[in-house]
Amino acid sequence: MSQKILVVDDEPHIVELVKYNLLQEGYDVLTAYDGSEAVVRSRQERPDLIILDIMLPYVDGLEVCRQIRRESSVPIIMLTAKDGELARVVGLEIGADDYVTKPFSPRELVARVRAILRRTARDVTPGAPEPLHTGSLTLDSTTHEVVLDGRQVDLTAKEFELLQLLMGHPNRVFTRDFLLEHIWGYDYYGSTRTVDMHISRLREKIEDDPASPTYIVTVRGVGYKLRADAGTRERGTPHAGEAGSGRSAGSPTPASPAPGGARN
Repeated sequence: MSQKILVVDDEPHIVELVKYNLLQEGYDVLTAYDGSEAVVRSRQERPDLIILDIMLPYVDGLEVCRQIRRESSVPIIMLTAKDGELARVVGLEIGADDYVTKPFSPRELVARVRAILRRTARDVTPGAPEPLHTGSLTLDSTTHEVVLDGRQVDLTAKEFELLQLLMGHPNRVFTRDFLLEHIWGYDYYGSTRTVDMHISRLREKIEDDPASPTYIVTVRGVGYKLRADAGTRERGTPHAGEAGSGRSAGSPTPASPAPGGARN
């Protein structure tokens, strides 16, 4: 069954250009020409990915992204102006997974679509990996669901990939550069600020107090890690010491995890 992609732009020639190239790759393509229509089509058709222009009539692309993200984790690629850095940053912060600047190469856009769909495809084959558990947090890659304290947590595709990587390697420190290359790909032109923004959004969704995280902690001067003992203490109780110390609250000795192999 072909994957469905919703293309949203108020310029018909851009819609047709993108539609043509996606059809050539075997995708089913849906179209919308304004923000209101985009929200309706997303709800009705449940596409596998959305290509969304920021500058739209009636409801702009950023607001469309906000509305869709409240009810769906469908991957979203934003189309932005070359000088629209602020809009790109805001788009990533509110839940977009990637962006392409205009004028763009259709081949590059299709390559980004393929990469995102490949990474977010559900694995339903026999022998699928077991769910990951850390404290009260559970991540199931076969159903693409995250549950915290019995309630489902809605994550974007990139947020899910980040959390899956961190939960799969508890206590391992990942540099921002590694996360950027591993999650977004070597051909991604963004900065490590993209990683920071997505980590911040993850914390808002899984931490009692995002300013004093108990799951995803910052290792100063290096990057991020997920604590293996997260959730073993009373939730909401802040850690003693620095986030980057590698020591849990009440640790009786100053011993920390061996740094060897913790950095890539």
